[in-house]
Parts: sequence; C-alpha cells; structure tokens
Amino acid sequence: MKLLYASIMLLCGISLIAQQDINGKITDDLGLAIEDAVVYINKYENHTHSDINGRFFLKNIKAGDSLFVHFLGFERFTKKLNARDFDETLNIILKESSFMLDQVYIDNSLKSGHTVSSIDLKMNPVQSSQEVLQMVPGLFLAQHAGGGKAEQIFLRGFDIDHGTDIRLTVDGMPVNMVSHAHGQGYADLHFLIPETIENIEFGKGPYYADQGNFNTAGYVNFSTKDRLSQNMVSFEYGRFNTNRALAMMQLIDGETQGLYFAGEYLMSDGPFESSQNFKRLNFMAKYRHTLDEKSSLNLQVSSFSSDWDASGQIPQRLVDAGVITRFGAVDDTEGGMTSRTNAALEYTRILNNNTYNKLSAYVSQYDFQLFSNFTFFLEDPENSDQIMQRESRTIYGFENALNSELQWGDTEIELTGGLGFRYDDIDDNELSRTKNRIETLETLSLGDIDESNLFAYTNAAFHVSDWTINPALRLDHFNFEYRNRLAGVYDRQTQSRTILAPKLNIFYNPSYNMQLFLKSGIGFHSNDTRVVIEGTADEILPAAYSLDLGMQYKPLPNLWFSTSLWYLALEQEFVYVGDAGIVEPSGRTRRQGVDLGIRYQLGDHLYLNYDINYTYARAIDEAEGEDFIPLAPDLTAVAGINYVIRDKLTAGLNMRYIKDRPANEDNSIIAEGYFVTDLNVDYNIAEHVGVGLIVNNLFNTEWNEAQFATLSQLKNEAEPVEEIHFTPGTPFAARMRVYFRF
Repeated sequence: MKLLYASIMLLCGISLIAQQDINGKITDDLGLAIEDAVVYINKYENHTHSDINGRFFLKNIKAGDSLFVHFLGFERFTKKLNARDFDETLNIILKESSFMLDQVYIDNSLKSGHTVSSIDLKMNPVQSSQEVLQMVPGLFLAQHAGGGKAEQIFLRGFDIDHGTDIRLTVDGMPVNMVSHAHGQGYADLHFLIPETIENIEFGKGPYYADQGNFNTAGYVNFSTKDRLSQNMVSFEYGRFNTNRALAMMQLIDGETQGLYFAGEYLMSDGPFESSQNFKRLNFMAKYRHTLDEKSSLNLQVSSFSSDWDASGQIPQRLVDAGVITRFGAVDDTEGGMTSRTNAALEYTRILNNNTYNKLSAYVSQYDFQLFSNFTFFLEDPENSDQIMQRESRTIYGFENALNSELQWGDTEIELTGGLGFRYDDIDDNELSRTKNRIETLETLSLGDIDESNLFAYTNAAFHVSDWTINPALRLDHFNFEYRNRLAGVYDRQTQSRTILAPKLNIFYNPSYNMQLFLKSGIGFHSNDTRVVIEGTADEILPAAYSLDLGMQYKPLPNLWFSTSLWYLALEQEFVYVGDAGIVEPSGRTRRQGVDLGIRYQLGDHLYLNYDINYTYARAIDEAEGEDFIPLAPDLTAVAGINYVIRDKLTAGLNMRYIKDRPANEDNSIIAEGYFVTDLNVDYNIAEHVGVGLIVNNLFNTEWNEAQFATLSQLKNEAEPVEEIHFTPGTPFAARMRVYFRF
C-alpha cells in the first residue's frame, strides 16, 4: 500500500513538474532590453518572443528541457533548465556577434519577414537619407529638386509621388503630411539621420491594423537607437563641393537612464551648371529612463532645416537640339526651404507577465516653401509660369496600445488593441504665381486647413499548432475643414467621413525554415481637404482591396528566399498634374504582380541580396490602349554584393534597375529605364579611426532620375509640346570619409 501511495505521489510530482512555467528577461551586455528575440524549448516544441521590455513567458516546461534564445546579431543562447530556474525571473544576457543568415528563423511572428532587412541594413549601412527608404525590397526613389524636396517613391507598380500610397513613420511618429501644399501624403524623411537607425520594419499591402492612412502599397517604420555603442565624429568631402559633418555622442549612460545626441550638417553644389547651394542641418537627442522594473520612458526631440536652389525638370527637345546640356536649366531660380521640429514621448508599462501597455505622443512644427516651373511660358508668355507652394503647420497626435498574450487550451492568442488621434493645424496653405522667387503675380489659392483623424483598431493572432490565424479590424474617422482666405468673407467649409477596414491573414509554419501565407485586407488613402471640400473627388476615403499569396523558405542555413503573388484594386488613383505641381484624384485602377527576394551568405564574410518585382498595372474604366497608369513601373530589380569583416571592413556593390515604362495613358511617351551601380567601403585603420569611400554611379551611367510627360512651351515656341521632361541622375560622384570612434 505504501509502495502504491509513493508511486502515485511520484507521478503527481512529475505531472506538477511538467506543468511549471518560466518567465525571463533578455538584454544585451549593456542592459538594454531585446524585443522580438525567439525563445523556444527543445526542437521548437514550445516557443514565444520577448516583448518590448525583453520579457518572455513560457508554460508547460519541465526541468531538463533545453531553452534556446535567438536574436539576429547575437550569439545563440542555450541553457538546460533546472528546478531553480522556475523560482524567479531568468535573466538572459546575449553577447553580440556577427550578423549571419543562419541566425534567421522563419517563425510564426507576424513580423518574421522584417529580419532580412535588418541584415541588409547591418551588412550595407545607408550613407545618406535618400538611401534610407531604398532598404525596403522593391522600393525605388527619384529626387528632382536639388536634394531638398522629398523624394518621389515607386513601389508595387505605384508612382507614389511623394507619399500618396505608402505610410512612413519614425518611432511611430507619422512622416506623411496630409493636405500638403505640394500634394497629398507628402513625406519628407530628411530629418532622419541615417546613422541613428536601429531597425527598419516594413510591410507591403494594406494588411496591418495598426497602420492607417496611406497604407495601400505598404508601410515603413524606422526605429532609432536607444543607445550608442560608441561616440563618433565623421567628415566627408566629395565631388561637386559636397561636404558632410556628423557627430554622435552618448551624454549619459547609466543603468536606468541614458541620453545621446546626434547632429548632421550637409552642403553641396550638385552636378548642375547652376549651383544648388544646398544646405541641411539636423539635430536629434534621445533620452531613455527605466522608471522601475515595470515601466520605462523614452523622449526624443529633433530639429531639421534645409534650403536649396534647383534647375528643375528640363524638356528633352532642348537637350536633343544641343541648346542646353543635360545639367542645364530653363529656369534656374527654382528651389525652396523647409524645416521641421519634433518632440515625441513613449511610455511603456508592464501590467503582468502577459500584458503591457504603450502610450506614445508627439508634436511637430513644420514650414515649407517651394518654387517650381514645370511649363515655362505656357500660361504666362511674359513672366513665365513659376509657381510658389507654401504652408506652415503643427501636428499633434497620440496613440495608446494594449498588447496581451493568452492561453486557451493548446491555442496561444496574441491580442492588440489601439486608440489614437492625429490633428493637423495648417496655416497659409498657398499656391501662387511668382516671378524670380521675389514678386507674387497672382495668388491662386490661400486658406487654412484643420484635418483630424480619430482611429481605433483591434488585432488578434491565434496560434494553433503550425497555423496562425490573424483577423483584424481598423476604424478611422476623418474631419476636414477649410477656410478660404480669398473669399472676401468668412468662408468655413467642413466635411467628415468614416471607413471600416477589415484584415485577415493566415500563416502556416510546418517548421522554423518555412512559412506559407495568405494575406488579405482593405486599406485607404485620404483625399486632400481642398479636393474634399470642392467636391471634385468621387471618394473622400478611397479604399484599396488587396490579396497576397506567398512563402518564405530557407532550404539551406545560409539561403533564404521569399516570393508572393499579389493583387490590389484601388477605388481612386492619384495622377500628377505638371502645370499645377500637384496630384489630383483620377479613376479606379488595378495592379497584380509577383515579388521575389533572395539572400545568400557564402562563408562568414560574403553576403548576396537580390530582389525582383514585376507588376501589371491598368486603369479599369479606360479603353484598352488608353488605360496605362503614367510612370507605374512594371519591372524593377535590385542586387547587392557585400563583403564584411566584423569591426574591420564593410564593402558593398549595389545595383538597381528599372525598365522603360509609360509616361502617359496611351503609352505614346516613354520614361526611360536605367541601370545604376553604387559602391560603399568602410575600413577601420586603427582601433578608433576609420576611412570610407562612397561612390554614386560607379560607371558614370547617363540616366534620368525623375521623368514626367509634361505639356510645356518655351519663350520662342509658337505652340506647346508634350514630351518627357526630366531631372538627370547624378553622374559619377565620389566622397571620401574619415571617422573617429571613442
């Protein structure tokens, strides 16, 4: 009897041991929390991810199990658990190592595809703010106003102009400007100092409940560093009198708090015959404070200002006739100035082992003035067609998000809910005809805009065996208000609209080396307040309906590829209007395509990346042959070869290709494609000293960076001509860099 009793007690004891839970915290050797580390037991039998404060929680663990922790750029952590590990929080410190592709696990996280971009960033660090966005696979940029204007963006068969169909954020703070003087969604990222970037999170398509306005082709969020591993001062000098100075200093570096500063100054004359006189000044400071074991605070402030001259887009006919060179100008009095000052606060509070809350708030003060001349003497044969676009705005916003993990039987559930608000207070939104950037000839529009966006979303992820089911829902309410200051009397006009956007994503992970996925969802872009009030758009919040079917796969430890077939239908397209310098709403469109990305690491030092993207894009309501979408790219490709010796050498050869594409609706005018190669090299010649070489357009290719089909008329022409107007791409341009780390 005693033997039977002892046996029962032993079995109960084993059962109790089998039901034990473990919680832990993952940090680096500097004590900073590591988010999204993969934590699993034995052969991926039970797994989870660390939260925003580095904490993780696993159930049904027993002594003798092996615990594994993976995070890109750190050595793999392995520990055989014993009984003592269940009594208190398990503190795990990861040691930094080289970035290796065999560290990448394709897990059931909704962000699993972002890891590869992190490798791209570490293997080949960006050298300018213009290169920052091009780290996103399949995304192309074009600059066409002297370096000071926001870049033109291309992604998934969209000419996104400056941001109409892609949502950009920095540490959660929006970059896109609604109802902007130069066009809806204008996104100037030049306030972001490249060396401060810690991570790039992106998603293609409108499948993400926490991403709202402009998330149609996709979204990109840049996360900045919380701490500097080393102080740095660097200096650059290159062709076209290009100079850049950078300083990054860790001012406070304590266990519970830290503060660093980053500053950048850039100037360049540019390759044009008329100097760009380009100048940009950036400052940033970021403060972190661990208030207690369960709460932390981040505060950052930044300020950016820029001014420049530009030679503008030039007509192909003048270059063909030899009247001007590719780097000449018709009107070299174009240019502008812009500035932005930001303050952002983020507060995180752990409520229990499974739940945390994150509150973020921001305010931005922004000013903008741009002079352009797209059509020369078409509208005004005497004074020319120069226009000025100007505005001043303040943006206020906050978001509160609650994140929780639950267990229901064998089903693990991740729940996220968020509520937020954004308000844009825009003064003196103006479009005027000007002369020589001095005299105002005619004010075409002038008004004040108030635009607000109240939003809420809920997102769930049900992890059942190898499957993840991810339903989500987002609600956005907009209020548009415009006061026309040219009306002569008080004229206040308002409009409001609400949109409900459901999402459903399904993931199948038969192993940590493969994921199959089906993504579906509705996104939207809002219309410009002035267009909404005027009633010239059929849709105030035109929706995008999209579907992705694809996979990620690692057939070998050092080989990763991803592919997807996708479809996207848009209720309303935006089309660029050259004579007004703005974008206007057009009809319905559809796009379908295929994306393919490959990453391969050969040995410890050589890393290869390749992305190719094909899109078929057409307007739905137009006749066949007249249904092309202007400037929509149908084939793009990017490839890179990177050689890295940790703490010694980083060298990258990067190539990008875009195929010829239609510049107008009937494909009678073609925007020429190009193939351009860049080179980056950094070499540490001593413990604290390094040198670098940055070469844009290594083979001095003649290429057109920005191109438009524009109707223009020169002073000596009797009739206007519609043809390609372009901004030439940078010729061979090398910059030398020296930097000091301490």
